[in-house]
Amino acid sequence: MKYFLGFLVLAVASVFLIAGRQGDKSLKPPLEIIPDMDRQPKLRPQTGNQFFADGKSSQLKVEGTISRGSPYEDSPENTGHITGTTNWVELIPVTVTAELMNRGHERYNISCAPCHGKQGDGKGVTTKYGMVAVANFHDARLVTMTDGEIFNTITHGKNLMGPYGSTIDINDRWAIIAYMRALQRSRLATIDDVPAANRASLNK
Repeated sequence: MKYFLGFLVLAVASVFLIAGRQGDKSLKPPLEIIPDMDRQPKLRPQTGNQFFADGKSSQLKVEGTISRGSPYEDSPENTGHITGTTNWVELIPVTVTAELMNRGHERYNISCAPCHGKQGDGKGVTTKYGMVAVANFHDARLVTMTDGEIFNTITHGKNLMGPYGSTIDINDRWAIIAYMRALQRSRLATIDDVPAANRASLNK
């Protein structure tokens, strides 16, 4: 016990000696535990630097650079919002093609099917290992949800679902949504959704 008390006294004294007099005036250089943030290797604007061919530290932006502000954040394709508002876009803002659907099918099976199931019914393999409350894409709530809000959920996550914005690029998010809508139509569609010229083939 006496060793513990001795160690405690020594520790308290050490802390006091190092930080207890913080704020006192002194002409001595400060004690720097981690000096990296005080003196960083960086280029100062409008100064010479031999690293670049033109000898200037200030360089133009790389061609193709896109700022995180407007117009990036005002594009429905990038955010799922109607431009200049906080309202979700109703329908997918990219052209739906067979190529997009095939890409969505592939990306869905990789990123979504483990939890939501290949049929979109919320019965993925993770449910066998204790995952609960997985969304069923055939529920009325998700059938009527706007494409923009679904895009936002994929990007930023919701409830138990983590964000996929850093692992699924923008075009692939829309491709997944297009394929998800196809899954919904495959279960919830009626004969009235089939063009009249093609209905006869369904009865064969």
